[in-house]
Amino acid sequence: MDNTPLWSPPAGFIEQSNMQHFINWLKERKNLAFDNYEELWQWSVTDIAVFWTCISEYNKVQFHYVYEDVLVKPREGMIGTQWFKGATLNYAEHIFRNKTGKHPAIVFQSERQPLTEISWAQLEEQVSKAVVFLKQCGITKGDRVVSIMPNIPETVVAFLAAASVGAVWSSCSPDFGNQSVIDRFRQIEPKVLFATDGYTYNGKAFDKRTALQELVKSLPGLKQVVVFPFLDENAVVENTISWAEVMSATAQPLQFEPLPFEHPIWVLYSSGTTGKPKAITHSVGGCLLEHLKTLTLHQDVKPGEKYFWYSTTGWMMWNFSVASLLAGATLVIYEGSAAYPDLNVLWNLAEHAGINHFGGGAAYFIACMKAGLNFIDSNKLKALRTIGSTGSPLPPEAFKWIHESVKKEVWLISFSGGTDICSGFVGGCPLWPVYPGEIQCRLLGCKLEAFDDNGKPVREQLGEMVILEPMPSMPVYFWNDKNNELYRSSYFENYPNIWRHGDWIEITNRQSVIIFGRSDATLNRDGVRIGTSEIYSAVDQVAEISDSLVVCLELEGGKYFMPLFVVMKEGLKLNDEIKSKIKSQLRRQYSPRHVPDEIYGVNEIPYTISGKKMEAPVKKILMGMDASKAASKDTMKNPQALDYFARFKDSIPG
Repeated sequence: MDNTPLWSPPAGFIEQSNMQHFINWLKERKNLAFDNYEELWQWSVTDIAVFWTCISEYNKVQFHYVYEDVLVKPREGMIGTQWFKGATLNYAEHIFRNKTGKHPAIVFQSERQPLTEISWAQLEEQVSKAVVFLKQCGITKGDRVVSIMPNIPETVVAFLAAASVGAVWSSCSPDFGNQSVIDRFRQIEPKVLFATDGYTYNGKAFDKRTALQELVKSLPGLKQVVVFPFLDENAVVENTISWAEVMSATAQPLQFEPLPFEHPIWVLYSSGTTGKPKAITHSVGGCLLEHLKTLTLHQDVKPGEKYFWYSTTGWMMWNFSVASLLAGATLVIYEGSAAYPDLNVLWNLAEHAGINHFGGGAAYFIACMKAGLNFIDSNKLKALRTIGSTGSPLPPEAFKWIHESVKKEVWLISFSGGTDICSGFVGGCPLWPVYPGEIQCRLLGCKLEAFDDNGKPVREQLGEMVILEPMPSMPVYFWNDKNNELYRSSYFENYPNIWRHGDWIEITNRQSVIIFGRSDATLNRDGVRIGTSEIYSAVDQVAEISDSLVVCLELEGGKYFMPLFVVMKEGLKLNDEIKSKIKSQLRRQYSPRHVPDEIYGVNEIPYTISGKKMEAPVKKILMGMDASKAASKDTMKNPQALDYFARFKDSIPG
């Protein structure tokens, strides 16, 4: 641990933060006094019903029908927990109560289109027309509306229209393979599909019209398909209607369907690296409260600020970024590659759009660090207040790079949660300093602990991440999951009635959290557990290496084999000198146990479409599983990368 903070709240920052305002509100309105964040957090996970009631009142949540009980727990466990029983509300309604003429609703840029603003009036009109269309299609609350659209304003419009009428939304990004989309959408039997004729990435156009026609044939319950011409304004797809036809409707005053608190708002999906993706269903009310809490209190988003998180429409961070509209922010979206024409493209967007909150995946920031990007003396990014990172653990070196090379006074928020709750478990605290490699705090209302092998909470040591009390945005159910069997097996098999998330973490003595990687991909050498993030943190510092992946295989007789696979920078080849350099770095930075048994050069590391290294599937392949069963290639960014490992498994020592 590094005991020197990279950032501390500057003078006046705490007093002006939404978190401090909430603390003051609790004292004035509820006679609840807290001297520090730790006391506030402890209350939030102990007096749960009162805490979430306060969140709803503080954010002036509009209930059409007032609740009878805030929290009704089942006899045992968390599945079946009822929140705000009897209440009705609408997510989209809470977004549009922020409409204003003072700042735009959306700012958009793509590889092909320059910076464009969409006013709140324009957004409202387009959503209204889309609502008229959905009603003409006979869509009512509970029907499913799906999308395979890029990250463009029209996708936001389609979602808000679906949410307004109470339809259940679900989205895949257009770079998904058809079978992957079918595996997801067929589970929920959609009635309306929004799509585009294609998308662009790295300066290349990808026509999806043929794939779309094949997809439609596999979804027999569809009543209508709408196509937005993203690549070619004159594009025509048979048996579909154009976005222009939808927008030709006469706008009507927006009306919002009052929905039960537990009514589904959207279906998200597990990564699908093995087996059929689980259709994780979240509630309107749960996501509304969770997003208001996290964005306003833990990221300090304020009305009129510009909020950006680089994402595809198939990742839960798209849903979460759209939620910034709940806080009255302007949503900034970008469609295209984060590295085209070079890694400066998103930073230039931040400068030109005046972004206040800039987020992305940890892999993106590591790539910028390795490329040597530096803006510290350029007087750029004046508006930038926070930088958010998620997707995988951000190493301490990247923390330092952000403060040394991007913006010294920026508040770095390392954020971790998942598709499972469409939000975070741990993240930012505007009252506390930031230390390299550490996530500042456990979020309010999230009773998170690290369990040892005996199922006991521990501090200052590696443990299994668990959640001890229910949260409103936990899934209401998995779609078509009879008796909640999949739901239960996904989170509650290891510890009865306790949510096991599948991450190795450490809770420090200053209440920050360090994440070491997925527990199912954790390295175990002679009983000592090592997080993969430690390996990557060290290897990232070896200049000749551009990427890496490590697994640890349990062999017969209690033996272990831990290979490290590395991708060399262009023009370089792995040799004994570089291998020695890697081993020395690991030994020096961590311990001899972190040194791999062997180091192998590969052309590429396998990634999911959402940008996560596929450690667990690689491990399964190397342990003998057929590659086609270990991972679904449709969910991969580079499925050919698995071919090497399928061949390699026969040469594993022992």
